[in-house]
Amino acid sequence: MVVSGGGGPIAQEPRRFYDGGIDGSAGQPEVPPDPGSDARIELERVVVGRHEYFMMQRRIAYRDRHLGELLVPRETGTFRTDLASVPAFLTWLVPKTGEHLPATLLHDGLSHPEGVPEYTSTDGKVVRRAEADRVLRDALADAGTALIRRWLIWSAVAMATMWRGEGTDWPRWLQWRYRLIVGLTGLGILLLGTWATIDLLDVEISWLGDLWWMGNRPWWEELVGGLTAAIVFSMGWAVTWGRFWRAGVVIGMSLAVLLHVTAVLLLISAMYQMAERFTKKAPKTAGTLACLGLLAALAGFIAVLATP
Repeated sequence: MVVSGGGGPIAQEPRRFYDGGIDGSAGQPEVPPDPGSDARIELERVVVGRHEYFMMQRRIAYRDRHLGELLVPRETGTFRTDLASVPAFLTWLVPKTGEHLPATLLHDGLSHPEGVPEYTSTDGKVVRRAEADRVLRDALADAGTALIRRWLIWSAVAMATMWRGEGTDWPRWLQWRYRLIVGLTGLGILLLGTWATIDLLDVEISWLGDLWWMGNRPWWEELVGGLTAAIVFSMGWAVTWGRFWRAGVVIGMSLAVLLHVTAVLLLISAMYQMAERFTKKAPKTAGTLACLGLLAALAGFIAVLATP
């Protein structure tokens, strides 16, 4: 099966993943990687404060097309991962685990924060953050990740690299340039999306005119105009992302199309978190309010039925 990679089509090869053995720093003799055995994902759950992490008990090996053999983590005794780093309100789109898990664990093992030595492959090749993102993209394909999800994961990771600049050898001016581009992309989509929503709902604001690609048309024509404009503008603005233009297209289109869904999910998630904290701090008060709410709902339902 041939799948599309960012630099051209690549052939999906699941056998590039294999058992990485156990490193010698784990308190026992080293178990060398075994290319003839499937990759084994063995995780131990660790809770630090309110955060959940996992420690890999065994390494994953991956033979990259450009870097050769990659073994992660470097040290199983100290490495921690949160699996796929996805906000809770977006796990419906990209879950924490699935067919993409081996590739995301590989990427976590290749990435490193400031002050930690850069990862070096078995062949002695240094892996910086942008290169680790490219490895993730190829590994997702080899792991059998569906095309759309693969592009979403890689684009989100590439955007994070642009924003943080950790683990790269970029000069300071380039880091700030990328941060500015990412920030302006998000701000522009938010402003245009809000404006388009106001236009679609025909909300009259004296100082805010209509978008010319929507205007005073039937609602379905305005919807189509807003959606197509979001896609076209996202593709045009992606040019400013430079070498990451593919990620710019995916991120721009995804944010534009899913803007309202994301806003609703954020609101629901925030309401749930507030309710969760309130019930934890004042369980009796929360229980009383819940009972009152149920009684009010029952009274309202009876009133509706009694209305002729």
